Amino acid sequence: MTNDLTQKAQPFKQPSTEKKTFAVLFLFLAVILMVMPFFVTFNDILTRLVMKVELYRVIQERVVPMEVKMVSVVTGLLGIRSGVVEGYLALDKNGEIFLVEIAWNCVGWQSFIVLILSFFTGLFGRYTRFSKFQVILAGFFGTFLMNIFRGVLVAIFAYFFGQFPAIIFHD
Repeated sequence: MTNDLTQKAQPFKQPSTEKKTFAVLFLFLAVILMVMPFFVTFNDILTRLVMKVELYRVIQERVVPMEVKMVSVVTGLLGIRSGVVEGYLALDKNGEIFLVEIAWNCVGWQSFIVLILSFFTGLFGRYTRFSKFQVILAGFFGTFLMNIFRGVLVAIFAYFFGQFPAIIFHD
């Protein structure tokens, strides 16, 4: 009987690299799908709060025009003819001009709120003032640049694929 067991038992085979990669990606996707409702709910609460106290007007009047100009500059550096027309990003594709709106809720103000909240928890400890200053500076500049990069990516999608694919990519 022991001979039958030893003959039937096969050595344990390590999963292939492809299976490991798929497992890691699947786990990553599962975690994202589990956490996403919390972020969406948090974002919705923040948006309602900003609208209630009418802080969105400051964002729309001050932040949006600056971000539209910066996105225009970066898309221009990438070889896409662009400009600003009455607060909209204007993209020129072979003489055809179409406008991309960057609304107050799309400039990334929520990421700055999350950044500030993370400062309260992440910088709570025995760090030098200079190291805290460096983290805060890097955090603000990094978040700022990521928000500009997001706007540029949406503009690139709009330029090459049209408005509907850009909206899907944005959302």
